[in-house]
Amino acid sequence: MRAHRRLLAVAVSFALVGAACGSDDDSTTTPATDPAADTTEAPVEEAPEEEAPEEEAPEEEAPEEEAPEEEEYVPPARGDADLVIWADDTRTPVLAPIAAAFSEEEGVEVVVLEVPFDNIRTSLNTAAPVGEGPDIIIGAHDWLGELVSNGVVLPVDLGATADLYSDVAIEAFSFDGATYGLPYAVENIALIRNTDLVPEAPATFEELEEIALGLVADGTVDIPLAIQQAPGDPFHNYPLFTGAGGYVFGQNPDGSYDPTDLGIDSPGGLEAAEKFGEWAASGLLNSDIDYGVMTSSFGEGRAPFAITGPWALGEFSDVNFVVEPVPSVNGGTPQVFVGVQGFMISSFSENPELATTFLLDFLNSEELQLELFEAGGRPPAMTSAFEQVADDPIIQGFGLAGQQGAPLPAIPEMGAVWGAWTDAYEQVFAGADPTATFEGAAASIRSSIGG
Repeated sequence: MRAHRRLLAVAVSFALVGAACGSDDDSTTTPATDPAADTTEAPVEEAPEEEAPEEEAPEEEAPEEEAPEEEEYVPPARGDADLVIWADDTRTPVLAPIAAAFSEEEGVEVVVLEVPFDNIRTSLNTAAPVGEGPDIIIGAHDWLGELVSNGVVLPVDLGATADLYSDVAIEAFSFDGATYGLPYAVENIALIRNTDLVPEAPATFEELEEIALGLVADGTVDIPLAIQQAPGDPFHNYPLFTGAGGYVFGQNPDGSYDPTDLGIDSPGGLEAAEKFGEWAASGLLNSDIDYGVMTSSFGEGRAPFAITGPWALGEFSDVNFVVEPVPSVNGGTPQVFVGVQGFMISSFSENPELATTFLLDFLNSEELQLELFEAGGRPPAMTSAFEQVADDPIIQGFGLAGQQGAPLPAIPEMGAVWGAWTDAYEQVFAGADPTATFEGAAASIRSSIGG
């Protein structure tokens, strides 16, 4: 089935490197070149024996050039507006007319200021306490651990409004028993299958592996499974890790995460680690695959499968594909991380009641959810809005994958997980013992959390 051109067009507008998952800070640092470090000295002529050589003055070394410091982002000043919203370039055009309508109805000045998504969280932490921050921001639910700990966002009483949204969306914006946002979009990764290369969906991940490696062996494709690593990626690997028996943190009956229950070295987690060692040895997984290799290999028909999110679909317009859940791994159900985006109110807002009214009376609508979907391509968090777009097979595929997922942990302890877990994957892909490596990563994470 050829992907719908409309969704591909909107997907291009928010193409990202990673996902994920989750994480949103992805940058590449290029080392500065030191011009004094790459010099060639001219040969020194020997002086005649009968004359004493003249002593040459030592050459002055060229001063080392320091790498220019990256300028700190400075958000736009809020001015004298009664209500200020920070939104990125995708959401700003959608929110601006709604803000204008609220301004006219309430007789107040409401402005929407454009702030790059990657700068919203850090800028809120620094600008809000000194009175230069916004009243409302858009943001990701996994920011809550940091924002709540720093005391920069307020709980929002959604009341009966909560029933309008999917359970996973409300669960994602819940922290320590309170709700901290009005959700508007849900996103997660899924399996993308080239239907020309693989017409029928594999019933299990083991069947997927057999098909993928067979296509490599007969020269049909170069890469069996295009899944972002470079050098390891816990976010994109999570459905395989959970399907094979692992988990990151245990969950309490209310769905909240228990930071004392780390599952990376649980019996299931170690079984999963061994599977990653086997997949690396078979060639199914490759630590050299970064986002660019993932998108190009699948988008050019050189990989039969990919595991990625809707942000990558704009690169796949030249192949026929379907989106579907990752099939069972060793009989286990793969669980993807689910990310939710929404609106949050600053605890430093000068008009928190006005901000709450704007959230619940003007942003809490099916129409807005659909407009934000059209602008950014992320499935709506409001159930009725999602149902209106769910007939699109791409949205349906991601939705089915997300139904067996769980919110990306927003607890502060998750910050101690990513680095050690990424290193563990890298070492396993390089041939290290999976069990010992994941046990070491878990010990490092527990030490960081304890500290």
